[in-house]
Amino acid sequence: MYFAALLARTEDGWEASDTELDDVETLSDLADLAREASPDDDTVLVLIEQEDAWFGVVRIDGEDDPRIYVSDAAAAARSSYGEILLTDELLGREPGDDSADLDSLDLDGTEDGEPADDDADADAGDGGSAEAVPHGPVGDTAVLDDLGVSEKELLSLSEDALTSIAESLGASDVLETVR
Repeated sequence: MYFAALLARTEDGWEASDTELDDVETLSDLADLAREASPDDDTVLVLIEQEDAWFGVVRIDGEDDPRIYVSDAAAAARSSYGEILLTDELLGREPGDDSADLDSLDLDGTEDGEPADDDADADAGDGGSAEAVPHGPVGDTAVLDDLGVSEKELLSLSEDALTSIAESLGASDVLETVR
């Protein structure tokens, strides 16, 4: 089960809204959705979690490029919402390097029930995907530093991470209203 919310910082404090990500296909779509939540170009945080498996924070400051942190890239890669956040740049891949994406699909010719010609080749593909999407955190660990969540704190979060982040921001009450 997923939870996603937008936290927009205003002059009156944080405002929260839950958000549907069904129509979001790219990071650019997600950034546009976040910018709509704050007409004054204030900071907007997109908080996404999947039941203690992983969480992500996307920070949008006006028209600046989104800043992203994902707690476990390998877990997020198995999620349609996680895939939105795991850009080539975030994973350290060259843009347009589709070979890493194809490796993660594990297409070895047996999709139609045909036997694999060489099991060693199929195993080599698995090794490529492990390198393409690392286990553990990726992204900007300082994404919330100036808002009261240090890199060390962010890296130590696991269960109830979004609640802990909201508490540090002074936004736990508004986040709970949309949870």
